[in-house]
Amino acid sequence: MGPLGNLLSRRDALGTFAAATAGLLFHPAASIDERCGSATWGELAGTLPLSRPDGVVQSFGVKQGGPGLDARQVTDLSALQPDRLVTPNRLACIRTEAPPVPPRLDQWTITIAGDAGDLGGLTIAGLTRRAKPMGAHLLECSGNNNPANFGLMSVCEYDGVPLADVVARLRPSGAAWGAVVSGMDPTAPSTGSVAGAGWAFPLAALAQLGAFLALRMNGAPLPLDHGAPIRLVVPGWYGCSWIKWVNQIRLVPMTDGATSQMREFAGRTHQTRAHALARDYAPAEIDAAATAVRVEKRRGGTSGLEYRVVGIVWGGRKPIDQLAIRFGPNDAWRSFPVCPAPKTHRTWSLWEYRWKPTAPAIYDIALKVPDPQIPQRRLDSGYYVRQVRIDEI
Repeated sequence: MGPLGNLLSRRDALGTFAAATAGLLFHPAASIDERCGSATWGELAGTLPLSRPDGVVQSFGVKQGGPGLDARQVTDLSALQPDRLVTPNRLACIRTEAPPVPPRLDQWTITIAGDAGDLGGLTIAGLTRRAKPMGAHLLECSGNNNPANFGLMSVCEYDGVPLADVVARLRPSGAAWGAVVSGMDPTAPSTGSVAGAGWAFPLAALAQLGAFLALRMNGAPLPLDHGAPIRLVVPGWYGCSWIKWVNQIRLVPMTDGATSQMREFAGRTHQTRAHALARDYAPAEIDAAATAVRVEKRRGGTSGLEYRVVGIVWGGRKPIDQLAIRFGPNDAWRSFPVCPAPKTHRTWSLWEYRWKPTAPAIYDIALKVPDPQIPQRRLDSGYYVRQVRIDEI
């Protein structure tokens, strides 16, 4: 299975929905132009739609699709602004909804199994008392493959308890290689999927990884569809590893087999293949990525009619402050700075590009990171290319 193989499996197939828009809520900030000293833009004369012929138009902020694993809610990336970069809970992307009969949150416990067997459980009340702010983090579904919007991602702020702290209390012996975090996984009858979700993490990497058990999202209790009462957050990793409705943490040896979740998502997390053993899986990290989210027609500025391409950059192991853009496969790449320079790679950052098309046409907007040493497999494949129709120059 290749790095982008099987992108339209049962967890990623996207339904057909009607178009709609919804706003996002964020912290106040100055505009990109004010913060970076850009030349003045002309008056906004309209915003052009971005899509591709293979895109499927969807409603934003509205849960659609079938039950369980078939449910989806996409985020309207075109609405992102410097003062609206954190997604409100009601608009955050959803991939797999809560079961029809909600779990009893007041009775929820997490079973803990260590080297010595069953060690009892963690209560939500106990974890809540230890929860602390963990910052804002980007969640992206590994099957975020709809070029009409790429809306299966969002950014939220979380409160939680570091997974490394929880595992340290188990006092693992030398025989323990990793910790498997498991959760309830509602299964739609039509999918034929193996019930249950879990992911294995090497103990030696837990502290650096920064994974945590989240109990609050944007200052409110974790919503049910987002894994309430508790979910795993793995900064910088694809959402398939962000286990929802966590109900078990167990220590495992190096000979432990990969979970069904790890095997199913092997192709979409850039594994060389679906390995049999958990220890052979590479981190499910999101490579450096970027895409346009809207194209604004601007009139009356210093250059007459021109277009402002606005987009986002995310992923990778460090903030990306330089991108390159082109508007067709035969076009030359043009480098430009991400301004202001991002301070973190754990969320998304906005960028803009001043563009004067040469002729009315349909243009493919592609991005890349100029540094070839930075992994960007999806950008290399053209995965996040957007398309825009220009009728006036």
